[in-house]
Amino acid sequence: MLPFNKQLKQRSRELRKNMTDSERFLWAKIRRKQINGYQFYRQKNIGNYIVDFYCPAAKLIIEIDGGQHYHGQGLEKDEIRDNFLGRLGFKVLRFSGREIFTNIDGVLHKIYGRL
Repeated sequence: MLPFNKQLKQRSRELRKNMTDSERFLWAKIRRKQINGYQFYRQKNIGNYIVDFYCPAAKLIIEIDGGQHYHGQGLEKDEIRDNFLGRLGFKVLRFSGREIFTNIDGVLHKIYGRL
């Protein structure tokens, strides 16, 4: 069973209701088992984190990063988070919000390759 922080439950619900445009765009491509029959969940609470997209069958997490993730504390926090998730056996794929819009076929190809 996945570690779960009850205090993040309401926040994950809020994030599902208020997805970014890039999250919404990718969600439209991966929801309802559209990629090789794999089920994805969005804004999933794992430990003390809320991941953007989660596929339990493939132990895959997909993160869509904004600009704050590419320098300083954002990079450090992502590394700590990815190491925690890696210790649980997850593979984390990260894409920029811009990449979602400009190269969705490439993004889906990478996701499909990992599945």
